Amino acid sequence: MSSEILQIIMIPLLGTIVGSAFVFFIKERIPDLLQKLLLGFAGGVMVAASVWSLLIPSMDMCDAMGKLAVMPAAVGLLLGFGFLHLIDHFTPHLHADAMTAEGLPSQLSKTWKLALAVTIHNLPEGMAVGVVIASALQGNSEISLAAASAVAVGMAIQNIPEGAIVAMPMRTTGNSRKKSFTIGALSGIVEPIGAIITIVLASFITPALPYLLAFAAGAMLYVVVEELIPEASTGKHSNMATVGFAFGFALMMILDVVLS
Repeated sequence: MSSEILQIIMIPLLGTIVGSAFVFFIKERIPDLLQKLLLGFAGGVMVAASVWSLLIPSMDMCDAMGKLAVMPAAVGLLLGFGFLHLIDHFTPHLHADAMTAEGLPSQLSKTWKLALAVTIHNLPEGMAVGVVIASALQGNSEISLAAASAVAVGMAIQNIPEGAIVAMPMRTTGNSRKKSFTIGALSGIVEPIGAIITIVLASFITPALPYLLAFAAGAMLYVVVEELIPEASTGKHSNMATVGFAFGFALMMILDVVLS
């Protein structure tokens, strides 16, 4: 694996690390208004990446199938939703500000359940970067390494506020700033791991690339619908989430076009 590819893979993790470092500069929790704005922004980036960088290229790869070109994308999308639903159902985790944990009963601490919630969130983002890189490596004219860089940069930008949103609750549960930062930063390690696994799998099953692209899109959209939208829509300042979504979507769309 070349150094250029490794650099692309690590870009989203860098965003998480930067965001987690906010715990050293913010004394208390992130204000609700800002948190809603950031949640909406993250959702907008993920939806735009799903459409522009994953679903549309998936259908373009199957252009020879005519109107049936949409079927691999549809199947992969549903499988991605199903995969994340199973992980969400079985993995013990706790969302910030939630009173009860989700997933199977577990004796894990609140800190680690919070970390697992973000790890689940980050997995599809790593898969998305990995499958776009895999498509570029296999010579698909629809996707280049520049397109993979655009996806990675988009994920990194939205990981900055996410990293802060993760690390701050760790701090409010009684952890030190250093421990809160470490756990928040490590929650993003699943992204390069997920990207590498996806690249390896795609190298063995090249015909499945259209499905894998849509699979990553489905997994990311599951996170948006299941987690980001509900969290952003409850309580005060929910309108700011809509504003954040608009800017996040526009930014990711611009990155995909300009950097590709």
